[in-house]
Parts: sequence; structure tokens; C-alpha cells
Amino acid sequence: MATDQQPKRTTNPPSTLPWNAFRHTAFTVVWIATVVSNVGTWMYNAASGWLMTSLDADPLSVSLVQVAASLPMFLFALPAGALADIVDKRRFLIVTEIVVTLVAAASAVLVWLGLINPSILLLFTFLLGVGAAFTAPAWQSVVPSLVPRQDLAAAVASNGVGVNISRAIGPALGGVIIGGLGIAAPFWLNALSNFGVIGALWWWRPSTSGGHALPAERLTSALVIGLRHARYNPHLRATLIRAASFFFFASAYWALLPLVARNQIAGGPALYGILLGAIGTGAVSGAFGLPWMKATFGPDRLVALGAVGTVVSLILLGLARDSVTALVACIVAGISWIAVLATLNVSAQVSLPDWVRGRGLAMFVTVFFGAMTAGSAIWGQVASMLSLPAAHFIAAAGAVIGIVLSWPWKLQSGAEIDLTPSMHWPVPVLTIDAEPDRGPVLITVEYHINPERRGAFLVALQELGQQRRRDGAYAWDIFEDAAEEGRFLETFLVASWLEHLRQHQRVTNADRVVQDAVRQYDAKAEPKVSHFVAASIGSKSIRGSDEL
Repeated sequence: MATDQQPKRTTNPPSTLPWNAFRHTAFTVVWIATVVSNVGTWMYNAASGWLMTSLDADPLSVSLVQVAASLPMFLFALPAGALADIVDKRRFLIVTEIVVTLVAAASAVLVWLGLINPSILLLFTFLLGVGAAFTAPAWQSVVPSLVPRQDLAAAVASNGVGVNISRAIGPALGGVIIGGLGIAAPFWLNALSNFGVIGALWWWRPSTSGGHALPAERLTSALVIGLRHARYNPHLRATLIRAASFFFFASAYWALLPLVARNQIAGGPALYGILLGAIGTGAVSGAFGLPWMKATFGPDRLVALGAVGTVVSLILLGLARDSVTALVACIVAGISWIAVLATLNVSAQVSLPDWVRGRGLAMFVTVFFGAMTAGSAIWGQVASMLSLPAAHFIAAAGAVIGIVLSWPWKLQSGAEIDLTPSMHWPVPVLTIDAEPDRGPVLITVEYHINPERRGAFLVALQELGQQRRRDGAYAWDIFEDAAEEGRFLETFLVASWLEHLRQHQRVTNADRVVQDAVRQYDAKAEPKVSHFVAASIGSKSIRGSDEL
């Protein structure tokens, strides 16, 4: 069993066909368990949204259910992503899923006993959202451990299919269960559905990677370095910008759909469940068409087309006065949603090296749910002030503007970049005692170049400076010798000696290509590299108060 749980290393070319990921047993087991759990989650989402229309039918109150579900992702995804990079992901997920199960069971008890009110419903929705926020980066960052790199896109697409299968089944099933067994039943089933995920994680034994003898990063330091990496990673930045421009406007139909079903079409919980299920059905259909769509349009045009499809669905929902129109709108919305979400997710995945994957994906989750949270609150307020149709039409107009404004940022341009560690930096030679926490550390690299190549050299150095910052440096600069033409000194600072040793492990093969491009300008065989550690007398630093 142990040997069958690890990803099979093959030389097949990259594939986005969703079923290719199921060649790997560990992925298949975890995928089935998460689909079952997500069915329970979607039953809960449908039941809580519908319950709120009974407790308080004001559009803003109903939209706050979506806000309560999304806000924790915005608030907690970043620290969760840092934890995912510095703790054992499997154990972290097991503990968190157990806590989520207990919270879900408590909410079921309160609904069953009739003790629920709008505030309590929003509180428990928020708490379950906190659980989702802490698990989302870890779940996404374990995907590369379940499948080899060539099947990563297929695994992401399969996860999208799984989410949307559960989205198609869960809400419709929840609507039927509410009618047959009462409003408390979906809450109980949500709690029970988590046991499969806990069992799958307990069974899975990921391979352990050797060669990481350094101690784990501290949480605060990990957060700062993760934010710095995102700032200087152009591929990740482009993905985040495109995500914000889409999800803010797409949040309108998620937040207002219960009111469309209840007030605009005068339907019941079954209709609401069917509409949510139609979104999931459309998304499943779209997932199987993703390979063709990506090959035909490319990631940038596919995201733009998905946004156009969302505009169409928003307009149809604004016009809907019958279930058929709403169903068509939801199917279009589902196809558009999976096209955009899967493309953006893969774009984020391929832009990140393993050491910062959890934090980088947490950035994506933060932007995703931050946009959903802000959008849900705003579109609920617009619907309260104006009307449901007006909120949908305004969101549609905004989505069109978002397509235009975000177009300059291109996606997945780093898909072919080799982000595996190069390990080509030599171990520094020390003649003093450098304690791990001693710092900051100043690294200097001295170059001697042909003065005629000065301009090209400085341009190449700018890209190298971006790389240094991505890998942990908090200050970087290049200085020119005023007395010797062609002599340059590159400098960068890191927080401690231990952090500089981590830099040695973070440098990728893609970074090595950039460094080699810079070093070709040096007239000498190798630039001179020096390390300077902040001086101290005993345990007392002698640096001034104007330190960086």
C-alpha cells in the first residue's frame, strides 16, 4: 500500500485532461473523500442561505451569509499559508478537519433545537469559514505531493470537477432533504461528511524529502518573506490582478441567488438547490472542455471569455422571472466559473517554487475571497438600495470594465520555468562564529566588466535584483566605483545568517539562468562574493539606531 500511495514519476508530457490525475492512488482516495465532504459543505451553504431568507429576508442580511463564509478566507488565509509552509501539512489538515467537524456538529444541534437566529447563523458560518481558510492553502499545496508535475494541471482540473460535482449534487440534495427531513438535516450531514476526509488523510503517507536540515521558519518571518516574494514575483502578481478583477463582480450572483429564487421567481428551497446545482453542472461540463478551450484560446483569452460568460449570466439573472431563464443563466455561470478559476489556479501553481507554495497560494485565496467578500456586501447593499435586477446589471457592466483594465497582465507566462532548487550556491567559508540568529547579513558581489557593456549589464542586474528579493533579501542595490571604471558592487541584506542559509536552498534552476546571464558580463572567471555579519560586543549590537 505504501508504494502505491506516491505519485508515479513518468516522462509523459504535461496534460490537462482531468482523468489523468486518477492514475495516482493517493490523489484518487483524497479526491473521493473531498468530494463527499464538499457535498456536505454545499448542502450546508444552501441550507444556511435558505434559512436566512426565513429568519430575515432583507437583501443585505441574505448577502451577509456569503460575506460570513468568504471573510475568513480574506482574514486568515495568509497566516494559514505560512503555516502550510512551515508545519507538517498532513497533520495540520487532520487536526483542523477534526475541529471543523466539531463546529459543524454544534451548528446542527442549535438548528435542530430551534435555537438559531440570524446572528448565530452568521457566527457559525463564519467559524466554518475560518476552518476552510486554514485548510485551503494546505490543501492546494499538497496537490504537487499527490501527482507528478506533468499531471499537475490535470489534478487542478480534476479538483475543479470534484468541487463542481459536489456543487451540482449538494445544493439540489439539500433542497430535497430540507423538504423531506427538515432544515436541520443538511447541517447534520455536513458534519458527518468530514469523516471521510479525516480518514483519507490518516491513510495517506506522503514521501519525506531529505536535505532540509535547517529549522523551520518562524511564523512572522515566514509571513513577511512570503509577502515579499509575492511582491517581486511578476507571474503571481499578474494572476492576483486578474483574479481580483473577476471575482469581485462574479460574487454578485452567488450572494443574491437565494433572493432571485425566492422573491424574483417566487420559488422554494428546491428551486434554489436546483439553481445552485445548475451552476455545478455547468462547471463540471466546462471542466471536461477545459483542455480544448485552453488549447484553442490560451489562458488569457480563456479567462476573458469566462468573464464575458459571467456578464451574460448576470444579465440573464437580472431579467429572470421564470425558472428556465434562471437555469440557463446558472449553467452559463458554472461553465464560466470553472474556466476562470481553474486557469487562474494553475497560473498561480506554476509561478511558485515549493518553499513558498503555501504562502503564494494563500495570496491567491486571500484575493479570491477578499474580492468575494467585498463584492457580496456591496451587491447586497446595491440590491437593498435599488433592486435585484439593478445589482445584477451594474455588476455585469463592472465585469466588462474589469476585462479591459486587467488585460495587460498575462497569465501562466512562467509555466515552462524550472522552479526546482538548483543547490548551486557553494557553502560559505567562515572564520568567525556565525550564530543562526545573528544578523542582519550583508552579501556583496563584485563585478569587473567592459565599460562598453555597462547598459546591458545593469539591465540584466535588475532581473537578478528581483530574484534576490523573491528569495528573502529585504534590501538590494548596485554601486559603481567612482575611481575604477567597470567595477561594480552588488549588495543585498537578509535578516540573519540562518535566513541566508535558507536562501541557498531556495535558489531555483530558473534563478541560476539569470545569474549566469549576469556573470557572462564579468571579465574575471567568477565575481567575488563576500559575507558580512552585523558586528557585536558580546550579546550587544553596536549598530546605530538608523538600521534598516
